[in-house]
Amino acid sequence: MTPVVRIWKRTPQAARETADAGWDLEVRPRRAVRTSRIVAAVIAIVFILAGVLSNHSHTGVNFRGADQVAVIVFGLLLAAAVLLLTRPRVRVGARGVVVRNILGDNEFDWQDIRGVSIPDKKAWARLELAGDEYVPMLAIRVNDKDYAAQAMDRFRELGAKYTAEQGE
Repeated sequence: MTPVVRIWKRTPQAARETADAGWDLEVRPRRAVRTSRIVAAVIAIVFILAGVLSNHSHTGVNFRGADQVAVIVFGLLLAAAVLLLTRPRVRVGARGVVVRNILGDNEFDWQDIRGVSIPDKKAWARLELAGDEYVPMLAIRVNDKDYAAQAMDRFRELGAKYTAEQGE
């Protein structure tokens, strides 16, 4: 079995699970995850404070307990929606490529993949497919700089390896 190349830091158990699943590369965004977590925390704190402190308003608005709870719950739902931006992931292995963006996973066989690129003035990479189609890969983001470049290099390396194996 080939060793798993970890582009992002994770626990040894997660590395074993990735290796057991047959993935050679797993990429997740770095800056977007950090930013999303910070923004979600700020949103949650602001709405919790707004909900707790809203009954002491001198503006003439009458907030009841149910209104306060609704403000807090709405803030927590917004924070959870922001945390969806931490989900993107790309997995590469002998079976093909699995791209998870915000919702759902899409799996592609090597025979359907024509390449991977980061178009000019775009924020993330894209997986180029047969028939001039493409799938955005939110896990490989331009603002991650060297990390994204390493991920793209390794992706291309594995793509060349597996497409050559299928051609034999």
